Amino acid sequence: MEKILLARHVTNLSATCRTLFSMDVRIEKGWKEALAAEFEKDYFRQLTDRVRADYADASVRVYPPARDIFAAFDASPFDETKVVIIGQDPYHGPGQANGLCFSVNPGVDIPPSLRNIFREVHDDTCAPIPADGDLSRWARQGVLLLNSSLTVREHAPKSHSGIGWERLTDAAVHSLAERRDNLVFILWGADAIRKGAFIDRSRHLVLTSPHPSPLSASRGFFGNHHFTRANEYLAAHGKTPIVW
Repeated sequence: MEKILLARHVTNLSATCRTLFSMDVRIEKGWKEALAAEFEKDYFRQLTDRVRADYADASVRVYPPARDIFAAFDASPFDETKVVIIGQDPYHGPGQANGLCFSVNPGVDIPPSLRNIFREVHDDTCAPIPADGDLSRWARQGVLLLNSSLTVREHAPKSHSGIGWERLTDAAVHSLAERRDNLVFILWGADAIRKGAFIDRSRHLVLTSPHPSPLSASRGFFGNHHFTRANEYLAAHGKTPIVW
């Protein structure tokens, strides 16, 4: 059993090195172009050193799996993104994080915030509540599901906040806001709202409300109608609405 666990750890670390820590960062080509300058900055090198050390440390676990660190970018290419939803950091429990904010893979219990999101989708659009929490179906339609931090230590929320990820994801949001037009930015909670404060409201639709967490959903998340409002805006600007 120890040998199997060690083999899995080595495989995970190897994938991490290939995915994140080579100079040739593997990421969707449109995003690679948009973020190329960030990959050459000192903070990004320092960030990769810190995250690589944690992935290499057998005494800790880091989520998501290394292959999924840039999953949000790969699932919603730069030129195809229509909607941006911003989360905080990945889920920190075993088997939860898959690189898309709020999303979990099929077979994983749906977290409380995501249950509240599905409830609002149902109340807002009459769409049925899904049987699983896999939001890749949204991403394939052009919804960028972006966490502010892209990695986290197990059972340690925000453990990789403030080490550089926010600069990279800020740059991603800036690039979309400046190089694209008529996007929808959905910002839930104070952290996401601050992250999108600079967005030009004359070029994009910015929707804000409290976070879908059980602690705050009843304070204005429920009934925000963000999903129908997003689709109305997309349709008004000649874009295909999202099947939520």
